[in-house]
Amino acid sequence: MKKIEKGTPGYLDYKKKVEIIRTVIYFGIVAAIFFLGYSQTHTRLNLLTVVAILGCLPAGKALVGVIARFPYGSIDRKMADDIAKRTGNLTVCYDMVITSTEKIMPVDCIVISGHNIYGYTHYSKVNLDELAKHIRSILAQNQFTGLTVKILNQYKPFAARAEGLNNIAAVEKEDTKEREEAIRNVILNISM
Repeated sequence: MKKIEKGTPGYLDYKKKVEIIRTVIYFGIVAAIFFLGYSQTHTRLNLLTVVAILGCLPAGKALVGVIARFPYGSIDRKMADDIAKRTGNLTVCYDMVITSTEKIMPVDCIVISGHNIYGYTHYSKVNLDELAKHIRSILAQNQFTGLTVKILNQYKPFAARAEGLNNIAAVEKEDTKEREEAIRNVILNISM
């Protein structure tokens, strides 16, 4: 299985597969240790049972990762290709599940151009204003102030704004890539 970097299309599906495989392996090791101890002593009261019980801790943690990621899938490949065609001069990140202390908020795509950040999510249950406020506050904590953050849940307006930002970036040709990459890294750090 080829590794997919965080922030690229297909990351959520890749990470979900990796977490499922890891969880199955961990629980398989736990079961193997338990049955090895039971087969040698013919009782569950042995040292390998204790090791198996302690092995349930990382296995349980891996299972929590599976459960947290399971409802969210990657952005559609055709949509990601369409966005890539429209955003050649912008900094883009895909497949994020942004977490706050109270909520888990999935985002399909975010484009960054100068002081403008626009995101798209197809999930109807995401509170768009709360997500934008959360991203803005995290960026402010990392000394990125004066940013316009807007999250949309309709693709056509998002695509039009992304294309507009791309056209502006092509004309202005300002050197903001380093700052935009730093903003992208902060956003990816608050994402699962």
